[in-house]
Amino acid sequence: QVQLVESGGGSVQAGGSLRLSCAASGRTFIRSVMGWFRQAPGEEREFVAIITWSGGRTFYRDSVEGRFTISRDNAKNTVYLQMDSLKPEDTAVYYCAASKGFTVTHSDYDYWGQGTQVTVSS
Repeated sequence: QVQLVESGGGSVQAGGSLRLSCAASGRTFIRSVMGWFRQAPGEEREFVAIITWSGGRTFYRDSVEGRFTISRDNAKNTVYLQMDSLKPEDTAVYYCAASKGFTVTHSDYDYWGQGTQVTVSS
């Protein structure tokens, strides 16, 4: 079992930055692939970034590549999403999730946090 709690969301103007954190509890966290997903009102949930258990491999959706950075600290059981150069289209509820496999498909993720709102104004 893995329990996930996100924090760090908020409101920011376009061009600004936010850092999301996802604190995990549970013995399987270290072996889990961790992902950040987001969902805007009326839209499908979409992957944002994923990271392997070692942190050695990451993958981003095209629209955030070069602006967002996913990282993890297994000693702190925490995964981060640094978001820079934010755009209004980044506005969404952001979720962290844990999976056994390196996948961008949200249905492959077994555990989810409750989400944190990110709002970017123009």
